[in-house]
Amino acid sequence: MSDHSLPPLIETPPGRYRHYKGGEYEVLGTVRHSETLEPMTLYRALYGERGLWVRPAAMFGETVDVKGAPQQRFVKID
Repeated sequence: MSDHSLPPLIETPPGRYRHYKGGEYEVLGTVRHSETLEPMTLYRALYGERGLWVRPAAMFGETVDVKGAPQQRFVKID
């Protein structure tokens, strides 16, 4: 497959983010799933074991319902 046939990349800007539940994370970049080509956000927890995580980019940027009120799943804080 050539680069010309890749679907558009939903990019999450690198930086520090706060999850709606309170944890802070550092977004390292946007990557693609090797099989589906889905854009994925690569990020690191800034607490505990500081593990690396990946989440679909569309889900990273979506709005969630918190006690009946819409709220962004992650908010950029830097």
